[in-house]
Amino acid sequence: MRVFSGSLATETNTFAPMPTGLASFRARGYYAAGQHPDHMTLFSGPLWAARLRSKDKGWTLIEGMVAGAQPSGTTTRHAYETLRAELLADLKQALPVDMVLLGLHGAMVADGYDDCEGDLLQHVRAIVGPDVVLGAELDPHNHLTPLMTASADILIAFKEYPHTDVLERAFELVDLCEATVQKRIRPVAAVVDCGMIALFHTSRQPARGFVDRMQALEGKDGILSVSLTHGFPWGDVPEMGTKVLVYADGDAARAQQLARQLADEVIAMREQLSPPSPGIDAALDEALAVAGGPVVVADGADNPGGGAASDSTFILRRMVERGITNAAIGPIWDPAAVRIASEAGTGARLMLRIGGKVSVLSGEPLDLEVTVKALHQDLMQTGLSNTPTSMGESVLVESGGIEILLCTVRNQAMGSDLFTRAGCDLAGKKIVVVKSSQHFHASYSKIAAHVIYADAPGSVARDLNTLPYRKARRTLWPLDATAR
Repeated sequence: MRVFSGSLATETNTFAPMPTGLASFRARGYYAAGQHPDHMTLFSGPLWAARLRSKDKGWTLIEGMVAGAQPSGTTTRHAYETLRAELLADLKQALPVDMVLLGLHGAMVADGYDDCEGDLLQHVRAIVGPDVVLGAELDPHNHLTPLMTASADILIAFKEYPHTDVLERAFELVDLCEATVQKRIRPVAAVVDCGMIALFHTSRQPARGFVDRMQALEGKDGILSVSLTHGFPWGDVPEMGTKVLVYADGDAARAQQLARQLADEVIAMREQLSPPSPGIDAALDEALAVAGGPVVVADGADNPGGGAASDSTFILRRMVERGITNAAIGPIWDPAAVRIASEAGTGARLMLRIGGKVSVLSGEPLDLEVTVKALHQDLMQTGLSNTPTSMGESVLVESGGIEILLCTVRNQAMGSDLFTRAGCDLAGKKIVVVKSSQHFHASYSKIAAHVIYADAPGSVARDLNTLPYRKARRTLWPLDATAR
């Protein structure tokens, strides 16, 4: 069997201030055809799973371009069209193939393209024809469109949030696509729109139980795969929203029946999905009231994993103004501050202007007298599904009892080793503020006495009614509180 695999992925926050260009892809992870490293990266799950399967099955695997960018603002037309052309050229070079496996996100938006994944899948289908099996793995925060499901034979989204199951879902995709090539199964899809937009933290109920139920349904009564599209609220496109995708083996009615049933369950639980989200001072009060520590406070509004700059100062400023000590915060993306602190050297004491650089949603810069605690040429953390993630050149500075982690590569907090490798002892801290919405939870929950999701200003605002939607449907709950 001849198999082609490649990837083109980013999550686009259409409200974020920074565009996503070619440099953004090269900074996060760009590998030309055949150059992918000997470990899995976040959106190369299908390629990595195909590598492992091909060793056992004797497949011929042709690896195309793999490119992923840190979530940010709208992708430039030049970047998308350039990378699309490269991936499609790799595919043409690989022909003939029996199977195409792609690592996508599902919420990539470019100038002139509201549905990059649908556009890409349609181009792939036009190249390989109707008989080649085409499958893709998606992030659950996708905009599932009719063009995507019409162009692909199978789409499978991660089930976990945090996304700890990238490889497991990739193996499912590869195995179902192989069975389709061999005509052992005939996948047919059904999609039901839930008329809402929500995020499902699978670390807590009721989302935890729903995901377990989805998985229990697969492989029984002709059901091949069940995926829940959370949707990505910060992508202003017509198909934004929560949906259920079911594949059944040759039985469209069965797929539709189950998709409708599960969608109704999702709608019934929607009021219970969001965790409490106190404002900044209330979150800090709550953290200080907890016996012991560390208390982890999530600054999701400034999450670079959702397209934010990761340089906001709103929470740090209040911690400084309130005289809070024995705390840590990070990662704050501030290449200029990193360079200045690095030039000063370990042990130096200096005035440093921190954060507040990209937009009004970053807050005002904070001028602090700091001590440089540690320097790192390329600080690494453990990312999603154990993928290594670089923070670039980074420094740990301390001011008034608060340790601040500054970095030059914009990535969210995922592994707690982000701080410990930088020389920050989390176990001894009272409060740890992380720039992340939920991906921190898999690692930080193991050390946290308590977790708080703070409601702060930022590009990934929790209050969706503050966002100036132009294309998304305003009839979605909770944008329309009366929606079914």
